Amino acid sequence: MLSDEALRSLLKNADDPLHLERPHDFDLERSARRFAELTSALKNRFGPVCDSGLYQDASIYGEVEVPADATGTGRPLWVQMSNFGGFVTAGTGPWTEPGPTEGLTDQLISWLDATCAAADCVFVPLELLMQPYDGPSVLEEAYADEVLSAFTTDETPQDGDRTLPVAWADRYFNWM
Repeated sequence: MLSDEALRSLLKNADDPLHLERPHDFDLERSARRFAELTSALKNRFGPVCDSGLYQDASIYGEVEVPADATGTGRPLWVQMSNFGGFVTAGTGPWTEPGPTEGLTDQLISWLDATCAAADCVFVPLELLMQPYDGPSVLEEAYADEVLSAFTTDETPQDGDRTLPVAWADRYFNWM
């Protein structure tokens, strides 16, 4: 697996402030091949219960979901591929909740990294993608407050000064 420093460099080099959904040199055939190879490898490992789909109006190309009973960890697995750089990440729960990678073993991470390399992709651990975004693209920080307000109730205290920081995951694995 590449070092965090090398991965950060790749993330920064792939950033294209003029194109948020996909880079100017986006290759649909290459992305389709990468995603098909990734999906096939996941189905070979976890069985036909894997579900895959593509995204629209997003910097995510597609996602493969593996049900909890097929992973052997008691938690579901999701694997996403970005439109940028062939970046792939994985988790076992929502990013915004504690423990979004709980149950991902070193063995599974090594397998994902090797699988990504074979599919001409780059595995980026979710922990690295959750670091604050410091790239050149103008990303909406205010959307985080809108998302938070959708989950508040009359009983929930609202903190008007709270803004979630934009992370690298928001740049490469999000709706635009």
